Amino acid sequence: MNAATRLILAAPLVAPGRHLLEASAWAALPAALRQEPELDLLALWAEPGMIHVAFLAHDDRHELGRGRLLLASTPVPAGRYPALSPARPMAAWFERTIADLWGLLAEGGTDGRPWLDHGRWPLARPLSARPVAQGGEPPQPVFLPVEGAMDAEDVFQYPLGPVLPGGNPAHLRAHLRGGTVLRLEARLGYGHKGLFALMHGKSPRAAARLVARLAGDATVAHAWAFALAAEAATNTPAPPRAALLRAVMAEAERIGNHLLDWGETCAAAGFGWAQARSLVLRERLLHANELAFGQRLLLDRVVPGGVSIDIAASGAEAMLEALVVIEEELPAFQSVHETHAGLQDRICAAAVTPAAAVALLAAGGVAGRSAGRRFDTRQGAPYAPYPSLGFSVPGHATGDADARLRLRLQEIVESLGLIRAALARLEPGPTLVSLPVQAGEGTGMVESHRGEALHWLTLDEAGLIRACFARDASWPLWPLLEAAMQGQAVADLPLCRASLNPSSHGVDL
Repeated sequence: MNAATRLILAAPLVAPGRHLLEASAWAALPAALRQEPELDLLALWAEPGMIHVAFLAHDDRHELGRGRLLLASTPVPAGRYPALSPARPMAAWFERTIADLWGLLAEGGTDGRPWLDHGRWPLARPLSARPVAQGGEPPQPVFLPVEGAMDAEDVFQYPLGPVLPGGNPAHLRAHLRGGTVLRLEARLGYGHKGLFALMHGKSPRAAARLVARLAGDATVAHAWAFALAAEAATNTPAPPRAALLRAVMAEAERIGNHLLDWGETCAAAGFGWAQARSLVLRERLLHANELAFGQRLLLDRVVPGGVSIDIAASGAEAMLEALVVIEEELPAFQSVHETHAGLQDRICAAAVTPAAAVALLAAGGVAGRSAGRRFDTRQGAPYAPYPSLGFSVPGHATGDADARLRLRLQEIVESLGLIRAALARLEPGPTLVSLPVQAGEGTGMVESHRGEALHWLTLDEAGLIRACFARDASWPLWPLLEAAMQGQAVADLPLCRASLNPSSHGVDL
């Protein structure tokens, strides 16, 4: 039954794709969601006096999963709203964020602890209509107990962070019995940026610089999703040449990240040669990015209305030469992966993500496709130019580190073909258009190397951002890391973290 979908679609449209639910309809939403488990919750956010939610509705007739965004809102005049977390566990992290930033409380929620606010901000609920000053001694973080084991003398807590290897600020707290993890819990918010307050009142073009720095390793994906949202709000699509150049940049970003993650996972399994070789190949690709677009990590290249720079005269040649170098070494990577006994011993049946948790959390990217969730935005909810570019979406079902390593190599092959196809289709034409100054609302979703990156914004009559939200694909990866480590050896934590590679930067808004 599509109970939740029907409930939402029955409400009036207040913006393209967004329905306004009455309080009674929102109160009925948790029960309806329990009847429709295939409806994925992607994000939950707010603005003063209003709650918004974004779902991904799937079409089961397509094996790889066709999907469409379904947005719903409801007014919250009294500052409280019925929680969705009892029906969708992923909502708990968003509900905690909403309480910290906007001061709106989820009644009946599964977790009411702070998330971003560690008691060190000068103002509490800073994005609400009435922020309040806060002071005093910051409280200590509260971690959930392990039921039935807290009084046992052989159970102890192992803290890690908030300074973690790899640059992700996060506090991981493990409850251990011997070397076995009974519960792992992540606490984020140490890298909070105040992104939405900084974007408020800015034009989309000015705010794009902030979006590009939301998560540096997914700068193209986030910039593209934000640009699509701004272009939808103003009904101004980017030129065809710009769309092709965006695809070149996005696939180059995907290849670079898959190489980095492949090498780091192998290094965490004790195989340093793979990391060294993958870093060499990634460096060659970053150098090609600089020759083609003037920027190694492609910051500020995708902007609302198109791209800020055309590809250099010799850029296509530089990119194609780098692709050949990567392609020639992939068979060696594959051979090492399949024949090195020590590597196989460490990655097979290790860091397993339960398929049920993947489905419940709507985890995307390699994490999802390695455990049966065969959704890729480029095909499932396509955007230009991908419908004109042929490619496959590989998948596995085991959900272990081995499957994720295999998928990364397979996706690199597909991305190599996509870059070549996009470069071959480039024709002379404009690369950037101006957005009209007008009010509007838009949503954009792009496939990053971790999964779906989602951006939503509304513009006022002066064309300035009135409200916005950004959803990084790492949101479900942190609770998925917690689920994957339950019952596992604590010594496997570095391997599990490297294999899933959740980013705190995309979540610490």
